Amino acid sequence: MTREGRGPRLALPGREPDSHKGQNGLVLVAGGSKDYVGAPALAGLAALRAGCDMVRIAAPEKAAWAMNALSPDLITVKLKGDYISEPHVRTLVDLGRRSDAVLIGPGMSGVGPRVVNLLLKGFSGIGVPMVIDADAVKVAEIRRLKNAIITPHADEFDMFLRVNRRTALAGGLKDSRLSDGERICMIQAELSGLFSAGNVLLLKGRHDLVISKDRSLISRGGNAGMTVGGTGDILAGICAGYVAQTADLFTSAGLASHNCKRIGDLLLKRSNFGFGFIASDFLREIKRLGVAGRKVG
Repeated sequence: MTREGRGPRLALPGREPDSHKGQNGLVLVAGGSKDYVGAPALAGLAALRAGCDMVRIAAPEKAAWAMNALSPDLITVKLKGDYISEPHVRTLVDLGRRSDAVLIGPGMSGVGPRVVNLLLKGFSGIGVPMVIDADAVKVAEIRRLKNAIITPHADEFDMFLRVNRRTALAGGLKDSRLSDGERICMIQAELSGLFSAGNVLLLKGRHDLVISKDRSLISRGGNAGMTVGGTGDILAGICAGYVAQTADLFTSAGLASHNCKRIGDLLLKRSNFGFGFIASDFLREIKRLGVAGRKVG
């Protein structure tokens, strides 16, 4: 079923008056490198603004120290070296055991396919919900994915399909005559193994497509200013924040997409810079609009 409209119906769960720190969601972000510090920081702050209690970012040590300087709200685990590597896998999986959701990929440059897929295997094995973003999407093997939201844009999705030897689908989706609904049907049919493992695809574009085994959603809105670097990290962080609170992958992905597009349109309307708004502006709007806990649809 494809639903086109204002967004999925989801209200985040209410909080008990005597709830304590960590009871409303803990997110682990695995990402960052000596080259990219801002991406995991933006994602982590977005997860906090989405309403989860705590965010822990596991990143190479220099990047992690820089994130501590960016915000006192981020807890960092400092991994030796300039990039996440195979010796870090066990530490990351152990951290995942103590988390309600794991986000893998923001700023994770310089990491090979073997390390990414070892992480996916480890996190899948312990059953923690995942959000797979950015460089991690490009090399992820379908057989390693379970209970995850995958958040590629068109080029990343093309790389994901080629890594998984789905070249026919990669070529077919580029037919400009296809409607969004037809693309959804093609993806569901050709990637049945991906969806049967409980995964959700959030394919970013002018219209975001949110797809699971038996449900789909077309998320409209947004504008060309959202091509600015970092908006994908914001979206992934909001996804992780919602999943940590609800464990509901499909509605978390749909609501995150809807709200990011809504914020992008508000920034364009309110900004004195036209298309010059930046990714960190989204953090202010998440708070201002009270996105966390809002029922949509």
